[in-house]
Amino acid sequence: MATLRGRPAHAPGPTYFSYTPDGKHLVTAGLNGAVRIFDHGSDDEPAIIDVPTENHLAAVAANGFFVIGSESGDVTKYSLVTKRMEEILVRCTAPVRDLALSPDAQWVAVASDEHDVKIVNTSDMSRVIFLREHLRSVKQVAFDRSGTTLAASCTDGIIYMYSISSEQPQLIKRVDGLIGMVQSDSEQSIRAIWHPDGTALALPTSNREMQVLSRSDWSKHKIFSGGHKAQVSAAAWSPNGALLVTADLNKGLVLWDSKTQKVLKTFDDVRDPILDIHFHPKDNVLSYTNNNGELFIRQDFVPDAHIRLLRASLQQAPLNGTALTEVSGNARKAGTTAGKQYGNGRTAEEDYLDDLLGPDAMAPDMMSETGDNFIEDDDGAGYAEEPNRSGKRHAEPLDGPESKRRAAYNTWRPQVHDAFQPGSTPWKGNRRYLCLNLTGFVWTVNQDTHHTVTVEFYDRQAHRDFHFTDPFRYDKACLNEKGSLFSCPPARDHPSVIYYRPHETWTTRVDWRTELPPGEEVTSLSLSDTCVVATTSAGYVRVYSLFGLPLKVYRQKSTPAVTCASWRDYIITIGNGAVGGDGTTRLLYTIDNVKRDETYQSEDIVALTEGTELRSVFFSDNGDPCIYDSDGVLLILQHWRTPSQAKWIPLLDTRTLDRLAGGKKEESYWPVAVANDRFHCIILKGGEQYPYFPRPLLSDFEFRIPIAAPVPDETNDDDKELAHQRGLEEKYVRSSIMYSLMRDLVENTNTTRSSQERERLRGYDGMVQVGSMEREVDKALLQLLAAECRAGDEHGMKALEIVSLLKDRTGKMLEAAGKVAQRFDRDVLNEKINELAERRLKGLSDDDEF
Repeated sequence: MATLRGRPAHAPGPTYFSYTPDGKHLVTAGLNGAVRIFDHGSDDEPAIIDVPTENHLAAVAANGFFVIGSESGDVTKYSLVTKRMEEILVRCTAPVRDLALSPDAQWVAVASDEHDVKIVNTSDMSRVIFLREHLRSVKQVAFDRSGTTLAASCTDGIIYMYSISSEQPQLIKRVDGLIGMVQSDSEQSIRAIWHPDGTALALPTSNREMQVLSRSDWSKHKIFSGGHKAQVSAAAWSPNGALLVTADLNKGLVLWDSKTQKVLKTFDDVRDPILDIHFHPKDNVLSYTNNNGELFIRQDFVPDAHIRLLRASLQQAPLNGTALTEVSGNARKAGTTAGKQYGNGRTAEEDYLDDLLGPDAMAPDMMSETGDNFIEDDDGAGYAEEPNRSGKRHAEPLDGPESKRRAAYNTWRPQVHDAFQPGSTPWKGNRRYLCLNLTGFVWTVNQDTHHTVTVEFYDRQAHRDFHFTDPFRYDKACLNEKGSLFSCPPARDHPSVIYYRPHETWTTRVDWRTELPPGEEVTSLSLSDTCVVATTSAGYVRVYSLFGLPLKVYRQKSTPAVTCASWRDYIITIGNGAVGGDGTTRLLYTIDNVKRDETYQSEDIVALTEGTELRSVFFSDNGDPCIYDSDGVLLILQHWRTPSQAKWIPLLDTRTLDRLAGGKKEESYWPVAVANDRFHCIILKGGEQYPYFPRPLLSDFEFRIPIAAPVPDETNDDDKELAHQRGLEEKYVRSSIMYSLMRDLVENTNTTRSSQERERLRGYDGMVQVGSMEREVDKALLQLLAAECRAGDEHGMKALEIVSLLKDRTGKMLEAAGKVAQRFDRDVLNEKINELAERRLKGLSDDDEF
C-alpha cells in the first residue's frame, strides 16, 4: 500500500481548515501569517494569501468569502474572489478558539478565552449578539442546520444551547455530565456536531465515546463506543448523515455506520493527532489537518463495500425512536435541576479529576442503581419557556432578523451531478491530460506562471505534433482530424475564452478566439468535423462554426449542464433533471442536428442504475451516442433518430471480462472510443482511476452483450454445450443490434451523388454494409438452428421460431435452414420451413399460425 503523504500547508503546529459549501475550495490556516486556498480535485499549488495575523486557531468558509480567527483576538473576513482582506469583523481581548458560520453565511459565532460568545453579522459588523450565560470561556461552537440554535461547548464541561432566532438570544438548555472539563488550549474536542437532518447532535464524551442527543428534548439516544483508546480530537458526519468519522489524540481514525453504530473501518496510517476533519460536500473525499501543519486529502475514503451509504439520500439521525415534538399537558413539567444528579452522579469536575489522577482514585463507594451519568440542567431563570395549558411551547418569532422564511432544520437537498469534460483527467503533480482519443492526446504542464500545452498524434504522417506556451491556463480541450479546441476559466485579467486551432487548410491557417460574457464559464466542450459546441455555467449551449461564426445559442432545459459531445452536425447535451428515488438528480439528454435545426430526442433519461455515475459520453465512429458508467458498463443508443424510440443498449460489461474472472487481476478501464465494432480503452491497474504519464497504451475489447451469467466451469460436456449455446445467443443479439444501428444510419443519412462516390472510393458503401450485417444476423440464427436441431425433436417449436427470425427475403436463407433440418433428420421441421417459405413468396405475414 502506498504511503499516505500530507501536503505541507503551514509551519509545524495546530492547523485548521474549512471547505466552501459548494466543495470547490478548501481554506487552511495555521501558525504562519498566510492562508492557503486549495482547489478541489487539483494537485496544483494552492493560492497563498499573506495575512497580517499569525497563530490562527479557526477558519470557516462560505462560497464567496472566508473568515479566520487568530491568537491575537482578531476575526478577519477575506474575499475568495479577489483574495484580499475585506474587513476585521470583531476584535477580542483574548485568543480566538473557534468560529462557526451560520448556514446562510450571514452570521459568524466567535468563541474565545473571553467568557462571552460573540455572534457577528458578516455583512454589517456593527450588528453583534452576545451570549453571556456561561461562567467560563467557551472552547467550541456549532450552528444547527437551520441556523436558529447554537451549541456552545464550555471549558467547564457544560454544553449551553441557545435559541438565536432573534437578536435577543435565549438559553434553552444546559447539558452537563457528557463532555469533560478541558483547558481552552487543549487538543481534545468537546464540539457538538449536528446531524445533517437537524433532529439530533453528537457529543464527544469524557469516556471516549460519541453520544447522540435528541434535539426535541435533549435526551440521550444512541452511542458510538469502543472505537477509541484516547479522547476524541475531531469528528464529522458525512453530508447525508449515513456515516460518522472520528479521530482521537492517540492518532486513531475510525469510520462508523450511523444507523448501526458499528465500526466500518479503522485507519492505522495517521502519523499525528488530527485536529480538524471534514467530508467533502459532494465527493468521496475526507480531508483533515493535524498539529504538524499538514493537510491530508484522502481520495476514495469510504471503501467500495460501503460506498452505497455515502451515495444514499439524506438519512435520519440515529435516535432510539421518533422523538416527541410536543409536551403532553399531563406530563411533569421540567423544574430547576441545578445540582440534581441522575445515575451515578458523575459531573464534569469528577471526570476532569479522573483524567488527572486516574479513575481508581476518584471511584465512588457505591454506584447508583440507574447507572446513568447524564445531567440535564434547566436553570429555571426564565430563559426557557414553560409549556402552556395545552402542553405546547410558544412558537418562535417569525419576524426576527435573518429569520424570515428561514428553512426548516430538516430541509433536504438533492445530489446533483457535477460537470465534467470527457477524456480529461485531474491534476497529478504538475501534469494532466486535457484530451485522450483515437486521434491523439493533449496534455498540459503547470509552470507556475503559465502552462505549456503539448498536442501529439498517433498518425504522425498525417499531422505533426506541436507545443505552445499557454498564458490562459486552458483546462479543457478537444482534438480531431481537423483541429484542436481549448477553453479556459475566467481569471482576474480575462474572461472565459474558447480557442480553436485548425491543423491545416488550403489557405493560411487562421486561429480564432472568442470571449464569453463576464461571469460565464465553459463547463464542457466538444468538437466535430463541422462545429464547436460549449455548455456554460449560465445554462447556455453555444454553437460555433469551425471558423468562429456563432451559429446558435440557447438555454439548456436540464440544468446545471453536465457534459456534451458531437459528431458531424449532431450534438448531445446532458444535464441534471428531476430527482430520483435515491435522492440524486436524473441525468437527461437531448440530441439535436444543428444544421437542419431538428431535435431527435428531447430531455430523455440517461439510463444509469442507482448509485452509478456517468464517466464519459462520446459518439461511435458511425455516429451513435455512447456512454460509459462507473460500474464499467458501455452502452450505446439505439433508434435515437426516431423520437421516443431511443433505447440504451449494453454493449459490454467490463466486470464480466475473462481476464477478470476469479479475481485474476485488479484493474479498471478508462474509456477512449467505440470504433470498428470494438471498445477502445486504457487499462488502469490496481486502484488507479485515471491514466497518467508516461503515455499509456491503448487496448481494445470485443463487444459482449450481457445476456446471461457466464458458465463457471466448462470441464464437462454439458457445461461446454451450455457455454456454446450462450455464445451463439449473444452473437445473435449483438449482430442484430449492430445491424439495426447501421440500417438507421444509412436510412437517415441524406447523401448526395458526389458524397456517395467519395465513400465508394474510400471503400465504404452503406447499403453494401447493411446487406453484409444482415447476413451476419442470419448466419448467427442458422448456427442457433443447428444447435436446436442437435438437441432433439422436443426443440422443434423453438427451432421454428428461430427460422421465422431470418431477415433475408430472397429465400436463400430459408433454403439453407431447410438443409440444416434435413441434415439432422427433422422432417416435420423441414415441412414447416417450406410452408414458411411459401407464405413469404406469396407475401403473407409470418405472424400467422404455421
